Amino acid sequence: MPLLEETALPQDHPPTVPVVIIGNGPSGICLSYLLSGYKPYLDTTTVHPNQILYRKLQETKHLPITEQDLEYLSEGLEGRSRNPVAVLFDTLLHPNADFGYEFPSVLQWRKDKQHHIPHLVLGRSSPGGAWHAMEGSMLTISLGIWMELPGVNYRDLTNDKQRDTTNDRATPEEISSYYQNYVKIKGLQKNFVENTYVTSIQKLCRGRSEEVVELGHSIGADLGLGDGGNEVFEGSGVECENNGAECVLWEVRGYQQVQNNAHIPFCLFAENVVLATGASDSPIRLGVEGEDLPFVYHSISDLGLALGRGQLDMNSDPVLVVGAGLSAADAVLCACNSNVRVLHVFRKSTEDSDLIFKQLPKTLYPEYHKVYNMMCSQTYKNVTPSPAPNRAQAVSIASSVCAKMCPKPQLATGGNASVGLFPDYTSFPDHCVVSFQSDMKCLLQGINTLKAFKVSMALVLIGTNPDLFFLKGQGQYLGQDPTKPISCKQNPVDIYPYTFECTKEPGLFAMGPLVGDNFVRFLKGGALGITSCLLKRLKKKEKLISNGGNDFI
Repeated sequence: MPLLEETALPQDHPPTVPVVIIGNGPSGICLSYLLSGYKPYLDTTTVHPNQILYRKLQETKHLPITEQDLEYLSEGLEGRSRNPVAVLFDTLLHPNADFGYEFPSVLQWRKDKQHHIPHLVLGRSSPGGAWHAMEGSMLTISLGIWMELPGVNYRDLTNDKQRDTTNDRATPEEISSYYQNYVKIKGLQKNFVENTYVTSIQKLCRGRSEEVVELGHSIGADLGLGDGGNEVFEGSGVECENNGAECVLWEVRGYQQVQNNAHIPFCLFAENVVLATGASDSPIRLGVEGEDLPFVYHSISDLGLALGRGQLDMNSDPVLVVGAGLSAADAVLCACNSNVRVLHVFRKSTEDSDLIFKQLPKTLYPEYHKVYNMMCSQTYKNVTPSPAPNRAQAVSIASSVCAKMCPKPQLATGGNASVGLFPDYTSFPDHCVVSFQSDMKCLLQGINTLKAFKVSMALVLIGTNPDLFFLKGQGQYLGQDPTKPISCKQNPVDIYPYTFECTKEPGLFAMGPLVGDNFVRFLKGGALGITSCLLKRLKKKEKLISNGGNDFI
């Protein structure tokens, strides 16, 4: 749907909505579903295998889960998420899933139009978010049924394309198609605005003297509110920590990209903003010399493009892959399947217990265990060890070492190389990249060695971080450690565990990878917590905002 009918910012008050969701991936879609009046009740025809939880659910079976005490229901539950509500919602949707069972959900969904909370979901692409940009030949880490959202069976939309009796994983294409169809089936299209780019989110406050103040910088003149503009800020009166001021609204600015790449600016006011942007915005960088050279990339899609253009083949110099996670493993598989030589560099030892491969069952993830087997058995043969230089020394001698680079790595496979592995793959455990050179050579440092290799391209795949550039200080102050940038694994957004509201910003919520829930099966808990919080506030105040919400939607 178009965000604004006009081709410029309105001259009067910008539209006001109760909730604006930034991000239209599975987090934003699931939250839109619950905010649209769909309410989860206990299905009395089912029995949950956790008897303690089941007894709690029966105590208030006449109430939807969103109106119950989530802390009470979550008490004592354990799962693979740090967020208790995420574990609760997951066990209601997929009881005992971690034990290999596929029990039916104990929830039934009923739509209550009276509890619909008007909202907008802003996304850069069509519903599904980053899933549209992922490599189509890969398989998801999670089972297909774990990728589904409430109320629509995944297999029903994918014609039950089960690949074998032990593997029900899906391709990104299947998942992105499922999410798009989900929005249509549930009638959520009117809530979604595609091709939108948020550039600024500012908090607006009003002091007791009715004078509007803005935490950041003044925008009154820019909005054209004039002397009588304060009336648009009649909000719900959430208390602010700014010298007794009342937090009124969040101002969301950005632009919508339309035909001919034209940009239409927009400005919205929202009482609540939900950050559901995911974690794939900003690749983590090594921070070494030459990382900005044109042959160094930070996305696996660049490897696919190079292969598609015929720029790589068996006669090319090897592709350097940096990283020990699943993205790096996908790049290794992609290159090896195309008969392209691979040098695989990673800091950890192959015996490191934190390697993701050690946490994946072999029967479900044979391709990743194939890569792990190669990482262990096809390691580089150290020919002439030498004392390792410090970083400054390593950079200074990079050029001279590169002049003596090894044309093809020698393997130290011993007798444990497995049949079916790729012979043109070489791993470099306990190594790091010192520098990239303009002549397409890369300098690697091991425990006691310094090596240089000429490569055709380098892929640095060591993770991604969210890019919250549209927030004050890039949102760093929202983290559990406000002195460090937001990181989904190391420094997630600090939230209240049962509402997902940011501890440092009333009216600002976060969900999904931003709070550490990187798997779809757990990010749905954020939708439950946020919806429960807003519905309880709505019931208490009888309204969320005082003007504009329903008319705008």
